[in-house]
Amino acid sequence: MKILFLTSAFNGMAQRAWIELDRLNHQVRVQIASSPAAMEAAVAAFEPQLIIAPYLKAKIPESIWKKHVCLIVHPGIRGDRGASSLDWAILNDEREWGVTILQATGKMDAGAIWASRAFPMRPASKACIYRHEVTQAAMAALLEAVANFEKAGFHPEPLDYSRQDVKGRWNRSTASEDFRFSWQDDIESILKKARAADSSPGVPVELFDGKYFAFGAHREDGLRGKPGQVLAQRDGAICIACADAAIWFSHLREDHEGALKLPAMIALGEAGDIIPEHSMSPFAPATAASFREIRYEEEGPAGYLHFDFYNGAMSTSQCRRLRQALAEAKKRPVKVIVLMGGEDVWPNGIHLNVIEQAENPADESWANINAIDDLILEIIQSPGHYIISALQGNAGAGGVPLALAADKVLARNGIVLNPHTRTMGLYGSEYWTYLLPRRIGTEKAAQFTEQCLPWGTAVAKEIGLIDDCFEETAEAFRKQVKAITREIVALPYFDKLLMAKRFQRRKDEAFKPLAKYRDEELEQMRRNFYENDQDYDHKRFCFVHKINDPSKGQQVEERDWYSSRRKIYRRRKWESIDYEGE
Repeated sequence: MKILFLTSAFNGMAQRAWIELDRLNHQVRVQIASSPAAMEAAVAAFEPQLIIAPYLKAKIPESIWKKHVCLIVHPGIRGDRGASSLDWAILNDEREWGVTILQATGKMDAGAIWASRAFPMRPASKACIYRHEVTQAAMAALLEAVANFEKAGFHPEPLDYSRQDVKGRWNRSTASEDFRFSWQDDIESILKKARAADSSPGVPVELFDGKYFAFGAHREDGLRGKPGQVLAQRDGAICIACADAAIWFSHLREDHEGALKLPAMIALGEAGDIIPEHSMSPFAPATAASFREIRYEEEGPAGYLHFDFYNGAMSTSQCRRLRQALAEAKKRPVKVIVLMGGEDVWPNGIHLNVIEQAENPADESWANINAIDDLILEIIQSPGHYIISALQGNAGAGGVPLALAADKVLARNGIVLNPHTRTMGLYGSEYWTYLLPRRIGTEKAAQFTEQCLPWGTAVAKEIGLIDDCFEETAEAFRKQVKAITREIVALPYFDKLLMAKRFQRRKDEAFKPLAKYRDEELEQMRRNFYENDQDYDHKRFCFVHKINDPSKGQQVEERDWYSSRRKIYRRRKWESIDYEGE
């Protein structure tokens, strides 16, 4: 079918929805819902058979929903209504939540139900639940709804609060005061509000006579103090005492317009100089709940390196610390090292917020890209170890070459890969000109980085970008990764695997040294950073301040997504490049 997306942003949910519908041979066009007129013009031009709103903050004009079936992906259970569904689900300690596909009407979230899915809630941030449970449930429900739309005689279920399975209700939008707490509160109460407010708007706090919004909360059971006392700093985060424990916040945003979400110590500036450092080695055993961005665990001859960076962004210091941890792990008595990333997301490249606030953004960009290049070089140059990348969450930009630097790449089913940086005005480094072609060939590597498409795990495996994908949840994925790792370690020809790896690396180096790839990439990046030849400064500013970039939106809207994917990769030789209808 011809399907039109009306979406406030082409975010992870919208990208995943496009991936799933594209695999079913639907022709999907994307319209950023910047105004009612823009939506109406897109509908008139494309003449869709079905309209889907995967992530919509605006109302669909009456002129559209009265003439077309418009399906809304709502992150709430049947009967739930309002714009803050997940916030309230966490604040109200809901044990089960869900996603409902409902039809747009004149009343918000009150339309007929086309499909729904439920899932158990867990103690995690709003953003993490949205990227995992909500997205997985949404895809299952959305595909069912689309199938129902194609069925002759199907009638959606009107919203009826008298039904036993309709347990939701109307909730107002949350406000900052809904997340306010006292340092005299217990840790679980504070954590609940912090998780509900994470991503946006953050929990309001006052520190050193300044007002901030705090993000990235973690429990601390080893440090104690007077409620409200700032106890320690670690890896850019700060620890504050509460009634019965303490809490870490990794990021802060000053309470004024235009302020950026930054690592807490950077946001505090000189005010944070008095906070004592309380470092913790990635290799130290975990004796109590605490905060560590990087941690290492070992099971027999296998080492697992976890690096949980907030939203996947990697600053210069984070790259350097991770490289140091990897170098130390390679000194351990292990044969295999598994790069686990974070449970929520895999890294997505340089830290644009830190760069934007730097005194000299070009210099900080340069330091950051060289730090991530050094990290990737450390992975590539591991002749004595078999390296596995295990992607539990979405990966983008420089995070994809980071994963590809390993000998084997595994991914959780359903994550989205964006192996490109051109939309940010960057050529890209991270040895991508070596790592991407060795996986998918030079021609496709160029197409991947220039066309800037999101890729799902199923197609990524078929095309050779990754080696395998499995499991729906991060927990099940980790369990399977460890099973695969044990199998690899036990292979009778394991030593020959390493011999073959060393031989291939010497062969590749003789053909073209790694230093040459890096020099060529950085030559382009220097122009991007210091000459702004691809409008990097403007694109970065729009991204970090969440400002609509008209040029980026136009690229999304004007693209023929159906043909773009098939020009790069056709799943079957007879698959047509151009949409031919039913």
